[in-house]
Amino acid sequence: MILANGILYDTKEQNKVLDGLKDKLTATLTGAPLERETVVSAFDSLGKDLAAGKLNDLIDSIDLDGKDYYLDMMGNMMSRKFLEDKIALELYSDLKGSDRIKTKQIPLGVIFHIAAGNMDVLPIVSIAEGLLAGNINILKLPQADSGLTIKALKILIDREPRLKDHIYVFDTPSSDIATMQKLADLSDGISVWGGDEAVKAVRQMSRPGTRLIEWGHKLGFAYISGFEDKENELKSLAEHIMLTKQLLCSSCQVIYIDTDKYEDVIAFAEEFISYLENAALKYPVTELGGVAELTLRRYAERIDRHISSEDPSTDNDKIIRGQSTSITVKKDSKLELSYMYGNVIVKPLPSDNIASVLRDSKEYLQTAGLICESDKRESLSELIYRCGLERVTRAGHMSEFFKGEAHDGEYPLARYSRFVNIEY
Repeated sequence: MILANGILYDTKEQNKVLDGLKDKLTATLTGAPLERETVVSAFDSLGKDLAAGKLNDLIDSIDLDGKDYYLDMMGNMMSRKFLEDKIALELYSDLKGSDRIKTKQIPLGVIFHIAAGNMDVLPIVSIAEGLLAGNINILKLPQADSGLTIKALKILIDREPRLKDHIYVFDTPSSDIATMQKLADLSDGISVWGGDEAVKAVRQMSRPGTRLIEWGHKLGFAYISGFEDKENELKSLAEHIMLTKQLLCSSCQVIYIDTDKYEDVIAFAEEFISYLENAALKYPVTELGGVAELTLRRYAERIDRHISSEDPSTDNDKIIRGQSTSITVKKDSKLELSYMYGNVIVKPLPSDNIASVLRDSKEYLQTAGLICESDKRESLSELIYRCGLERVTRAGHMSEFFKGEAHDGEYPLARYSRFVNIEY
């Protein structure tokens, strides 16, 4: 489906919508600006209905692991208080200039959002941020979108029609290069959520002067150097792993242990598997596609070993298996992507080696969940974020949204804006 000017169109009518899009965008850009209060009121109203259960008919049709958690988070992020605080923090309210020339912060114009498919609520968040900065927003849905995005945005527009000319949604596949190029050409900025190949492809289609706003794939990890409350800290880390299914950029892929002894890492893994299994009972994996992907990846790795004449039984990795989870213990310290869905990697990383190891992956660093003794927290946090990390949190809070947080070290409303100088 396509959403344009508040109307739903069948995908087959894409060319019809595209043919008139340039003129519609121009008319909106040169018309009355979008008031922030309009955006805040609309999302606040939608958030209240979500909390009151008035959107259950929509929500019940969505298959999403950890649905209640993410919808509660979504409701908080749509609240008036959250949005007004975000505006106050990320957009300048008092710009100084000379008596003759003033400086003003204005919307970038038209933003083309190429959304990621690792969490259903992210495309809605991206559109909300574009609207708060006053922009027209064109959203390309991810292939795995469940249908929540376009339905929620249609409800938003129906209750606040003044938003209809600032929201366009297309279900165009990334393989439709001609359409992707048309949408990119119409945009003043392209916000892309994705891995290296996705970002590279967008760079190639971007016209000179188009602002490229990259939210690339990142890797999160936990670092353990002692405990304040071992039982609760390990339980919290395990529940974070199972709740997120390790699908988010902020999710825990690797657990580092502050040691250079392989035996210590194995001992930790043997203890932690019970925490992971208990968390899996609370947040089970229900997505069949994820389980199938995991099975295929493991099978492909075994085939690779046979092809390379490597005996799988001599593999240096030790795998500790539970009923529905696993822990792979490795001797190296390289940061890498796990198998996800409750299958985490554990590695040694003495604190003296943190900088040299993490700097090798500096372009992929985002969130570290730190478990340590209280007198180490400040010094370890500073060491970790100096290596390139954007967030250092408690291990169970790695993927939580909070007031004042940035995306990958930057504020999106600022990136979705520009400054102009006006002479009087």
